[in-house]
Amino acid sequence: MQALAHALQPYFDRPCAFFGHSLGALIGFELARALARQNDFVPVHLFVSGHSAPQVPNNEEAVHLLPEPEFIQKLDSLSGTPAEVLQNAELMELFLPVLRTDFAINETYTYTPGPPLECPLSAFGGLQDKMFTPADQEGWRDQTHNAFTLRLLPGDHFFLHSARPLLLRAVVQDLSQSLSRLNGNRQS
Repeated sequence: MQALAHALQPYFDRPCAFFGHSLGALIGFELARALARQNDFVPVHLFVSGHSAPQVPNNEEAVHLLPEPEFIQKLDSLSGTPAEVLQNAELMELFLPVLRTDFAINETYTYTPGPPLECPLSAFGGLQDKMFTPADQEGWRDQTHNAFTLRLLPGDHFFLHSARPLLLRAVVQDLSQSLSRLNGNRQS
């Protein structure tokens, strides 16, 4: 996280927000925490999508350890990897190590309690997501001192594709409110 925070440092002279889906939700969250600790930097807004709150224990199977055929079958069942990619041996040779690493990071993540974030936080979930329940996602509320919103949208774990217009509308709405609050605070 330190390397990511350092790489993004040149962009923190202006307001920014983070959006992360699935593993990206944890990355965005941990990045916001690291920046708060190191640089006293607070993003305008944190958007987390398709993941339980970090303090919710992960009781999922260790997908990253599955043999290749079962790993590919699991990828297919999640509907996040196009069939054309899954059926292309050359592409899978390139992507399998990356995908396994993503699963390993997610499955071995350990939450360390810390102070809640100061930025507003919006959480999104899919109504038909079999991986994360609304209660798991409601837990994100505990990770901010600021405004919190949970929206459940039509779709499975990859609802960000099927419900894209709804998701984008909600992000724009929440970000506009956060920027308005920020501008109001600057003028006072």
